[in-house]
Amino acid sequence: MRGMTIAQAPSSALSVVVLAAGKGTRMRSDAPKVLQPLAGKPLLGHVLDTVHHLSAERVVVVTGFGAQRVQEAFAHQAHLRFALQEPQLGTGHAVQQALPDLPGDGVCLVLYGDVPLASASSLAPLVAQAQTGALALLTVELDDPTGYGRILRNADGAVQGIVEHKDATPAQRAVRECNTGILCAPLPAMRRWLGQLRNDNAQGEYYLTDVVALAVADGVPVRASTVADADDVLGVNDRSQLAHLERVVQLRTARRLLDAGVTLADPSRIDVRGALHCGRDVFIDVGCVFEGEVHLADGARVGPYAVLRDVRVGAGTVVHPFCHLDGASIGAGAIIGPFARLRPATALADGVHIGNFVEVKNGTLGPGSKANHLSYVGDATVGARVNIGAGTIVANYDGANKHRTVIEDDAHTGSNSVLVAPITIGAGATVGAGSTVSKNVPAGKLTVARAKAVTLDGWSRPVKKK
Repeated sequence: MRGMTIAQAPSSALSVVVLAAGKGTRMRSDAPKVLQPLAGKPLLGHVLDTVHHLSAERVVVVTGFGAQRVQEAFAHQAHLRFALQEPQLGTGHAVQQALPDLPGDGVCLVLYGDVPLASASSLAPLVAQAQTGALALLTVELDDPTGYGRILRNADGAVQGIVEHKDATPAQRAVRECNTGILCAPLPAMRRWLGQLRNDNAQGEYYLTDVVALAVADGVPVRASTVADADDVLGVNDRSQLAHLERVVQLRTARRLLDAGVTLADPSRIDVRGALHCGRDVFIDVGCVFEGEVHLADGARVGPYAVLRDVRVGAGTVVHPFCHLDGASIGAGAIIGPFARLRPATALADGVHIGNFVEVKNGTLGPGSKANHLSYVGDATVGARVNIGAGTIVANYDGANKHRTVIEDDAHTGSNSVLVAPITIGAGATVGAGSTVSKNVPAGKLTVARAKAVTLDGWSRPVKKK
């Protein structure tokens, strides 16, 4: 029985099989290889993001080593289906494990959980070719093709098969066009070819690449698309390759930021491990790390070696060096740091100053308020134009529960004061330096709570014994 021809076009519905069973022995890690992080996201997460852009109707992830950990890592993606490959007998065997979860028709795209940068734009032509009845391959030209399967063509240039490096002759190893492993085919034909695979090769495995020769034998056209950038199809097998792709991702991100008008002091020294959104005239100095969802409004400036995670920074705000900002919202025209820490649920209004070695957690500061030196402001609601003196501590924790402090507009706290929550500092009130205050402070008044100084006559400082 002959195979499907172009005239017998299959259903256009797309199913995707992602092979993610490998242990990654060379990674020397207890974690499954596909969970190793790249730009703040698991390798498999990058692949699944690309699949999302292809609008696949069915996605099956084939797991093996650490299967439970992989499923748990992506449990939030309820549409995913998982198939277990045990034992692991090659790529063809892996796709066979996914077949029960695939529909009877449509086309099937095979991807790899450790090949994270294949783009939707390079994969879409494969899907389109498979929807016409062809077997579509993604290939790459490499200067050093060692270890890769080679594309075999006839005298007319038509693809005839793929030979793995270990099974190739010297002449075949001289071929520079390599198989990426990524292919797309009509599902009925794919099922038939997978059932015909044999393991009589050097590895004793069932190679997915053998479906190419089976397609040729069936008279099914084989189309090859060559990817423009080899980095898009590089797999990750060890830490060196992971580090290489990390720099690839970061440099691509840096170029996008530069094209959008962001000034980077050094494009090779920025790490974006999430999504960074920048307005006009934003400046980012060296060594900064951005995680989660970060928004920098027009004219914002971030100094060297700052770490920002899930943060919004208002227009014209300056973040000085060595700040650590996490889950905070900062208004316009603010000044943060250096060496400041903002923890989750912190909201700073316009014009707020947070200085060196100041920490704010679950607190709000109103317009123009300042905490410039060595202070902790936790679980506090701070009004406008408040001045928090150097060394002021909001004592929010009684050993079991957190309590809230309210500091109303125009209040001042003197240096080295302790505000024991729950407490309210009234509008315009002043707390004297060195005071420990555990009761509400009336508005507009000076409150001092410290021991009277005593000088002891006849006292002498101890000396060391000889």
